[in-house]
Amino acid sequence: MKSRLTVALAGNPNSGKTTIFNGLTGARQHVGNYPGVTVERKEGTLRYGDTEMTVVDLPGTYSLTAYSVEELVARNFIIEEKPDVVVDIIDASNLERNLYLAVQLMELGTPLVLCFNMSDMAAAKGLSFDQEKLSRFFGAPIVNTIGHKGEGLKELLARVEEVARRGVQGPVSEIGYGREIEAELKTLVRLLEEENQIPEGYSPRWLALKLLENDREVGALVSSPAIRAQVEKSAKRLRGILGEDPETAIAAGRYGFISGACQEAAVSSVESRHSYSDKIDSVVTNRVLGIPLFLALMFLVFHLTFTVGDPLMGLIETGFGWLGDVVGGLWPEGSGSLLRSLLVDGIIGGVGGVVVFLPNILLLFLAISILEDSGYMARAAFIMDRLMHRIGLHGKSFIPMLIGFGCTVPAIMATRTLENRRDRLTTMMVAPLMSCGARLPIYSLIIPAFFPGNWHAPLLWIIYVTGIVLAILAAKLLRSTVLKGESAPFVMELPPYRMPTLKGVLIHMWERAGIYLKKAGTVILGVSVLLWALTTFPRPSEADTARFDAAREEILAGGHAEEEELLEQVDFREAEAALRHSWAGRIGVMMEPVIRPMGFDWRIGTALIGAFAAKEVFVAQLGIVYSVGEADEDSDSLRDKLRENYSPLAALSIMLFNLVSAPCMATIAVTRRESNSWGWALLQLGGLTVLAWVVSTVVFQGGVLLNLGI
Repeated sequence: MKSRLTVALAGNPNSGKTTIFNGLTGARQHVGNYPGVTVERKEGTLRYGDTEMTVVDLPGTYSLTAYSVEELVARNFIIEEKPDVVVDIIDASNLERNLYLAVQLMELGTPLVLCFNMSDMAAAKGLSFDQEKLSRFFGAPIVNTIGHKGEGLKELLARVEEVARRGVQGPVSEIGYGREIEAELKTLVRLLEEENQIPEGYSPRWLALKLLENDREVGALVSSPAIRAQVEKSAKRLRGILGEDPETAIAAGRYGFISGACQEAAVSSVESRHSYSDKIDSVVTNRVLGIPLFLALMFLVFHLTFTVGDPLMGLIETGFGWLGDVVGGLWPEGSGSLLRSLLVDGIIGGVGGVVVFLPNILLLFLAISILEDSGYMARAAFIMDRLMHRIGLHGKSFIPMLIGFGCTVPAIMATRTLENRRDRLTTMMVAPLMSCGARLPIYSLIIPAFFPGNWHAPLLWIIYVTGIVLAILAAKLLRSTVLKGESAPFVMELPPYRMPTLKGVLIHMWERAGIYLKKAGTVILGVSVLLWALTTFPRPSEADTARFDAAREEILAGGHAEEEELLEQVDFREAEAALRHSWAGRIGVMMEPVIRPMGFDWRIGTALIGAFAAKEVFVAQLGIVYSVGEADEDSDSLRDKLRENYSPLAALSIMLFNLVSAPCMATIAVTRRESNSWGWALLQLGGLTVLAWVVSTVVFQGGVLLNLGI
């Protein structure tokens, strides 16, 4: 370590910074002005052990954004003269306001010590802090001082020497400013690097932040027209989506980080920066009311998804039905049956049976987007953190799980925000248990088919909660076995509540629904054609076809009063025989001994083959299995076929199996990519499949023993 250190004292006005400076340097100080400005510069010297320290008392500032000469002087000194350590003097009795400067110093990447001054006043107000947590959040040691009494100064110097010796440790995680701002930051960082516009000593991310904050001093450092144009473009886009200037949103993100840290590590906070937010938080983050309120809101979301989405689903269903009739009518009866079947049953029926659920998906994502943009979802993550810690998970794990309600693929990708590999892998492994939007079509088909209307929303709610509970239990098991280790500390940004903008909500809704539609137009289209082929080939023998034709002729010749119904029965038996003869049917029959304990037969097994490729395909495949042209939620014929062959208990078992088993092949692929290991991907696939079998078997066999649903 160097024998001479430069230590800068930063802090808000009236934080006791000058008192600390005087206590450290005594009479060994001199006063001058910074070059070119009238701002006073105070320096002093001291010796601590064998180390000589030069202490610079920076001008009092509330931030490092260059709105005033004092802020510019302080920032330039830290960036250009690179002190060995910066000590941020904080009024501990006004913690949240004072920590804003600390957050900016943290983002600047400077070696930092936090000095909680006036700690006696904080104690007198009944305030106490978990300083170990706060220290880890900010990546800096914390020292309590009482400046006017000289208490804590020796410990402060010891921490300064320690930080100078070890260098920057860094916080638990950098502040996340939300998807929109982070996307623009990423674009600007890439441009800064490509255009070689990063001055020495500056961090690319910090430069990008300052450009978005419209910092003129930083803007003057960038000469590239392309970067300036991109800054204007990014700022315009953010204003349109967020309904406020980027600098305001970035400041809110920093204060959100501070609020989350204080709620996690402070027994009491005296700040009332967002008084109405605090009043709402007293309810929504309440230890008793928080979780029930969250569950109630989720129940309301699911209820609206069903009731409002039904009429829109009917319109889409009618449209695809009309399209199927038009395409099917292009061939005369009895000709071109194979191609017509491919187009009508394989393509239009397969894709249409999935797209028909788009209104439900859009409504679900719309509700989640409103809750996110309003600031509530951050609170939901905060209240769930208490539970997360008990099962050994990081509080931030709740966010990927929440995203999992939309789609598991982006949920697994969102685990990148977790720094600890154990936390990341655990979250990745259990994220599929969050019931994604792809499973909603299955529930939307089965629940109305087997259960009365007043049970629709409650049963859907129960299914979703079951996934959450299983995820918690699975995470606990993983963290106590193959992924043992301490979980990283948690800090969640708690932004102020605000009214979501229409543009922002619609963009968020459509981004997620777009993933669903993309799957419908690519993966599901391909899988639908593949499944059509598996259920069509090999074709029945001529002898089998002749046998069913003879049965029809016999019915027609007999002049039965129930001729139409009898002919339908023959058609059904022929379709069933053809499916059993097909490759899909043969695979389903082979699976039957394994799936029978869950209440499934070979037909459900055949549909599950398609569901592995994409869960939405399960509905379309059931339509093919039962030779129903309109394989969707409102298909009376498909619902009738299901009711004829299965009990409500078996229907519940079907939903549970699809809930717990791996969502789709894409999930396994992205798990392999994010974990960088086929072992974890295959463990996820095998583990979830076994768990799904166990849960469904226990529920079905238990129901049989209790004579339920039979």
